Amino acid sequence: MHDDGRYDDPRVTGSTSDPVSRETDYQSWSPGVAGASVPADDDVFSAPDEAVAPTIGPEPPTGRRAADGPSRPANAADVRQTPGRRNRAAAVRFESAVPHQPTAAAARDATPVVPDVPVASTESLAAVATDPTYVSRETPTREEDDPPLAMEAMRAVQILNPSGEVTMPRPDRTRVMCVANQKGGVGKTTTTVNLAVALALHGNRVLVVDLDPQGNASTGLNVPHHTGIPDVYDCLINSVPLAEVAQAVEGIPNLWCVPATIDLAGAEIELVSVVARESRLDRAIAAYPGQFDYVFIDCPPSLGLLTVNALVAAQEVLIPIQCEYYALEGLNQLINNINLVRQHLNPKLDVSTILLTMYDRRTRLADAVEQDVRNHFGDKVLQAVIPRNVRVSEAPSYGQSVMTYDPGSRGATSYFEAAQEIAERGVKEPVGRNA
Repeated sequence: MHDDGRYDDPRVTGSTSDPVSRETDYQSWSPGVAGASVPADDDVFSAPDEAVAPTIGPEPPTGRRAADGPSRPANAADVRQTPGRRNRAAAVRFESAVPHQPTAAAARDATPVVPDVPVASTESLAAVATDPTYVSRETPTREEDDPPLAMEAMRAVQILNPSGEVTMPRPDRTRVMCVANQKGGVGKTTTTVNLAVALALHGNRVLVVDLDPQGNASTGLNVPHHTGIPDVYDCLINSVPLAEVAQAVEGIPNLWCVPATIDLAGAEIELVSVVARESRLDRAIAAYPGQFDYVFIDCPPSLGLLTVNALVAAQEVLIPIQCEYYALEGLNQLINNINLVRQHLNPKLDVSTILLTMYDRRTRLADAVEQDVRNHFGDKVLQAVIPRNVRVSEAPSYGQSVMTYDPGSRGATSYFEAAQEIAERGVKEPVGRNA
C-alpha cells in the first residue's frame, strides 16, 4: 500500500486499478470494515461469519426498495449473495484498510489560515434588529476613514476661506484687546498676528497696533517698518492721526497694521514729560475715522508706559501663558498692575481671555500648568490650546502668519479654533468702547 491519496487493497479488488478514494463518504458505507451496514433487501443474503464479496452491477430498479429504505448512491457497490450458497471467490478473509493518521505537524501545516475578519458584537446586532437606523461605534467616522492629506486639505480650505464669506460672527461694537505679559517669549506677538489674520480671513475688520519696539508683529505681517516709515511713535509723541500711519496688509483683506520702528524704544523716556501720557494711544484709536471689529495691541515684555498706554486704551486683556512655571511667576504682578489701571485710569478694563501656548502634550509639566491655570481663572481660559509646532516658528521668516504659511498644520488649526472661540464669546457678551 502506498499513500498517494488512494488506498488500494488487491485482496478486495483483485488489482491495483480499482482504488478506494479517501474522499468516499456517503451514508451506510464504511471502507473495508467487516460487518458494514447494508440496506435491507429481500434478495440479499449476508453470511454472518464470512466477509461478503462486493460486485459491481447496474443500479437496482426503484420500487419496493425505495419504500423500505434509502437508495444507495450510483457509485456504491451492489452487494449480493446467492441464497443458500457461499461465494467461494470472496471467502478469503481480509483485514480492514485503515488510512494512515497524519502527524500533528502535518495536521497543523494543512490547517488553512483564516484571516481575522471583524465580527459584529452581539449588542450591535441586537441594536440593528430593534433600530434600523442604528450606527455602530465600530463604524469608522469620516475623520478616521479619510486619508491624512485629504483631512489637511479640508482644514486648509476651511481656514483660508477662499469664498470670503463672514463665517465668524462680528461683534456689535469694536473690541479693543491688549495682548500683554511682562515675561518675554510666551507668544504675545505670535498670538496677536495669527488671531488677527484668522479673524480677518473670515469677514472681520481688524487693526493690529505694534507697540513693541522690536517690531516683530510688523515683520510677521510683512509690513515695512524700517527707519523713516511713519509708525506708532509718531502717533504717541507727535499726535499724528492713526489713519495716516496704518498700512493695509498685503494678501489679507480687511486687515491693517500700525508698524513700530526702532524709534519707539525712546518713547518710554519722552512720554514722561507729555501731558496725559497714559492715554495717548487711547485718544489716537478713538479718533480713527473707520470702524473696526477688532483692535489688537501687541505690548512689549515690560510694565512701562507703553504697556500702560495699551491697558488704558483697551477694554479686554488677553494674556498668553506659556505652559511652564516661569510664566506663572510673573502673572501675579501683571494682575496687580491691571487692577491698578482699572482703579485709577480705566474702570472698564477686564481680563477676559487666557490662552495657553507652547503646550507639549508629552510632558506632565504642561498638564500641571494647564490644570493650575484653569482652576484659578476658570471660564476665562480658552478651550483651544496652542501646541509647540515648528510651522508657527517658520512662518515669520517668510513674512507670513502660520494661517497662510501652512494652513493645514496643527498650529494653524489651533489658532483658528482660538479665534473662533473668541468671536463666539464676543457675540454672547458684546463688549466695546461704548459698552
